Amino acid sequence: METIRTVAWMKEKSREARQEQRIVGLVPTMGALHAGHMALVERAKKHCAPVYASIFLNPTQFSANEDLSRYPRPIEADIEKLTAARVDGLFLPDAKEIYPQGFSTYVHVEGLSERLEGKSRPGHFRGVATVVLKLFEIVQPHFAYFGRKDAQQVRIIQQMVRDLNLDVEIVVCPIVREPDGLAMSSRNAYLHGEERKAATILHRALEAAATEAKAGVRDSLEVQRTMNKVLASEPRARVDYAEIVDAESFEPVVRITRPAYALLAVHIGKTRLIDNLLMTPEGEELAAEL
Repeated sequence: METIRTVAWMKEKSREARQEQRIVGLVPTMGALHAGHMALVERAKKHCAPVYASIFLNPTQFSANEDLSRYPRPIEADIEKLTAARVDGLFLPDAKEIYPQGFSTYVHVEGLSERLEGKSRPGHFRGVATVVLKLFEIVQPHFAYFGRKDAQQVRIIQQMVRDLNLDVEIVVCPIVREPDGLAMSSRNAYLHGEERKAATILHRALEAAATEAKAGVRDSLEVQRTMNKVLASEPRARVDYAEIVDAESFEPVVRITRPAYALLAVHIGKTRLIDNLLMTPEGEELAAEL
């Protein structure tokens, strides 16, 4: 696996692949790779060659009170995983390469960026959209692979791609979970002892929502009450939000009559975790993917 550290060289490699009419795939990450990331790599390898992964801990999506300084950086282990997975190349730039001196252009997707994660983490999605657009322009992938755990982020990227007529297809892959249901996340490394056990409350709350959905409950407030009741049973959990929203607009819904997400953001100790459940009406039934 080739490690590529400059924008110029990454663009040259991708340009060569496109000239050879090869299908370029990109798996963008911030490192601290886990099985969820590797599932994206495996999905990409089924349809693309070459496949590039990027590791860039993007400073513009972290606010002053967030965990950039303590975010895990096991770069050697990450390289070993990508090498074992036979990724063609790793784009590994530093911050000065992506944001050179004098950088002053940012991307903001209006509407979708203001609620939920955007409200809790002001400026977060501006940083995400900006760096993802830069990665698309540098790597020039035909397909880019993202996990559905970050559902709002994925929806914002899809909107950006559509609005700016970008020549890339976004592939959204299922959430990968630990055996006890906890969604895989690099931030899970922050959880210790009883906090790790307590973190399963997010999955249990979504399981309760799925049970109601499969029973045909369409009142979103009723489903939200059920999730909040489960979350309240865990003393270590501090809820940021637990909402049912339209899967397209991410606005609250009164009744679940079209695809919708149950979205959770919960603090377990000092660690903030997110998770979600996709609910889709199927005829007279309401199917829940979990």
